[in-house]
Amino acid sequence: MPRRRTKRGAERTDLSDEVDVLVCGASFAGLAAARELAGARRRDGRPARVLVVDRYEVGERPTSACAAPTEWLERLGLGPSMRRTFPDLVVHTPHGSARYRLPFTFSTFDYRELCRLLDDQNDADFETAKVHGRAGSTVRTDRGAVFAPLVVDALGWRRVLAPGGDGYQPPYAPLSRGLEVHPGGDGRDLEIWIDRSYVRAGYSWSFPARDELRIGVGSFDPCQHVREPTVRLAGDLGADAVCYQGNWIPHRLRRAAEDTIFFAGDSAGHCLPLTAEGIRPALYFGLACGRELRAVVEGRSTRETALRRYAAFSASHRHAYEAMLRVQRLVPRVPPRLLAAAIRAMGAKRFVDWSFGHYLAIAPPQLAGPPPGASRGGSMRAEAAPGWARTGPLAPAPAPTTA
Repeated sequence: MPRRRTKRGAERTDLSDEVDVLVCGASFAGLAAARELAGARRRDGRPARVLVVDRYEVGERPTSACAAPTEWLERLGLGPSMRRTFPDLVVHTPHGSARYRLPFTFSTFDYRELCRLLDDQNDADFETAKVHGRAGSTVRTDRGAVFAPLVVDALGWRRVLAPGGDGYQPPYAPLSRGLEVHPGGDGRDLEIWIDRSYVRAGYSWSFPARDELRIGVGSFDPCQHVREPTVRLAGDLGADAVCYQGNWIPHRLRRAAEDTIFFAGDSAGHCLPLTAEGIRPALYFGLACGRELRAVVEGRSTRETALRRYAAFSASHRHAYEAMLRVQRLVPRVPPRLLAAAIRAMGAKRFVDWSFGHYLAIAPPQLAGPPPGASRGGSMRAEAAPGWARTGPLAPAPAPTTA
């Protein structure tokens, strides 16, 4: 199938069309969903028509510090995008620091290259278009209306395609805010600061990525501005405050299916509370969504069944999300010296292995696999995970299997 890329000027023609699946949003969640439709064929044997639309070119607008568990990147064939890999996490407080040797590694990566690699794993068409809203299964864009019986909203926290809108606007919504700068430089460690001199409720970070540092501040309070502390942190680290990027970050799980629309990534609140890690869950739920869509396209399920199953799959993680949200609310209330002592105590290897093991198990890498082919069976069931990933309060929900 020919791939149409970005259109400019006179080439920006009318996009009105009818397709089998429309994926709105071409970042982690949207590209993961489109990936799972690669090679899909309809019941009549014809290739499924899948269209991905985004306001920007694939990989054009980075939205985060771009780090994820290394195993996730490797299992999805995204290894070439990795820039630095870290076995440790260093946590700083005003009263001391602690080094955690993690039971798995994190890697920073290049956003543009990762998106390109992920995009190469689908056979969908891509078009640049701004999504305005919808009427039923017809999505309105600035280039015309597109009809699709299966529609994914992976456009971010604004949840553009929600029926009737939901008034989810900062600063009166459960959103965190983050800002970072990208000066040149190198660093040895993946570092975070829990220091109220930078942010009252939240944390700050420095993530090295080969030839640059990603230095930022995130606030759980959407009313607290983060530009000044970001500039100050960069200065404290001897770096220039250049190349700004920032975003609102949802910290509460939302309905993953509503009316006839599938929501994935930030539009479903899939970003994890407390840590604000959004890339891994966006990939995780994007893959799950794409596999349900594939079953519908191939005639093995119905849209109603897929909506119900995907919504239940997302909602089955609510316990883990709410537990992390409670901790997010608790941390700013702990006296700084007591918090520093607790952070040092939690650096014991057995506790680090237990806690981070359960944390990884919320969206385990076992769900990821090679790109599907036309003959793939479409099972969403992950391979057996380690014992710690199947027990405890933050254990993952079992992935559904398509009927």
